[in-house]
Amino acid sequence: MQRLPLVFISLALVSGLSGVTHASELAYVPNNPSFGGNPLNGPVLLNQAQAQNHFVEKSPSSSASGQTALTQFNSMLQSAILSRVSSAVTSSIVGTNGQLIPGIVETTDFRISITNLSGGMLQIVTTDKNTGQTTQFQVNQQ
Repeated sequence: MQRLPLVFISLALVSGLSGVTHASELAYVPNNPSFGGNPLNGPVLLNQAQAQNHFVEKSPSSSASGQTALTQFNSMLQSAILSRVSSAVTSSIVGTNGQLIPGIVETTDFRISITNLSGGMLQIVTTDKNTGQTTQFQVNQQ
């Protein structure tokens, strides 16, 4: 029977030693310095993001596109010549009043047909003589 008071005493001691516990609110602390976190976290977060980034941007430089300087020059020269040809064709199909003249204009590679539709509408059909492909659009001249 002597053990029973000893058990009560030990329970009292254990409950007395545990003390009182207090709870507090949880507080959010951001990691990212952009959102108010510690600025020392910036390099670490950047390195982690770069390690996960597998995207490779395609460079517009000549070496990445596979074109040499000569190829680029030839491409620009061809564009300039085509621009002059299109200007010459445009001057032959545009009247002095600035309106398109119905008819057919042919170059070595293209056939341009301008057809007068009703109500001042014109249809322009461009045909590639080599491939047979056509493009067309309509213009209102009023």
